[in-house]
Amino acid sequence: MAQRILLVEDDTSIVIGLRMNLEREGYEVELAEDGDTALERVREGDFDLVLLDVMLPKRNGYEVLDALRKEGNHTPVLMLSARSAEMDKVMGLDLGADDYIPKPFSVAELLARVRAGLRRGRAQAESNVLWRMREIDVDPERHQVRKAGKDVELTAKEFEVLMLLKRASGRVLSRQAIFDRVWGDSHHGTLRTIDNFISQLRSKLEDDPASPRHLLTVRGVGYRLDTTGNSNDET
Repeated sequence: MAQRILLVEDDTSIVIGLRMNLEREGYEVELAEDGDTALERVREGDFDLVLLDVMLPKRNGYEVLDALRKEGNHTPVLMLSARSAEMDKVMGLDLGADDYIPKPFSVAELLARVRAGLRRGRAQAESNVLWRMREIDVDPERHQVRKAGKDVELTAKEFEVLMLLKRASGRVLSRQAIFDRVWGDSHHGTLRTIDNFISQLRSKLEDDPASPRHLLTVRGVGYRLDTTGNSNDET
């Protein structure tokens, strides 16, 4: 089934070229020429991605994006704009855009960014699926964890570490990999930060934190998540 893209653009010359190239790549393309129509179409349709111009009649692209994100709509949005100033880009990204593409742009670059946006969208959709490990239920979209029917309070970082290990699908992640992907370069902590967070997660999720069944240590390497709960720490 073809992936569906909503193209929101009021410049006919741009629409013709973009639509032709997107359809040539196998995408199903629908059009909206103003911000109000764009909001209606996204609310009504099941789109895989939105290409959203900033300067639109009735409601600009920033307003459309802001409304969608406030409604909880996480469809990937790539903003297109002749406004290339840093603050314009920052505004779009802060409002929840997945990418910001200044005009003029090459078709090849745009198509590459579309493919990347669609991959991120699929990964996000998969990560929002409810999942369980024995008596523990995890709702990624609500950031909610329940154990034996009772709520478990996780901090935002604890939840992010848990989801990162889940997305690894049983693969071992090094302490450095976890640190880089959850905290990033701007954080001045140490790799012991990871050990502390794993310890906190174990105290909240494991029946016996000293002998964990889910959050496993692989000695000398890092950590992995076993959702079956059939294993203990690995040497």
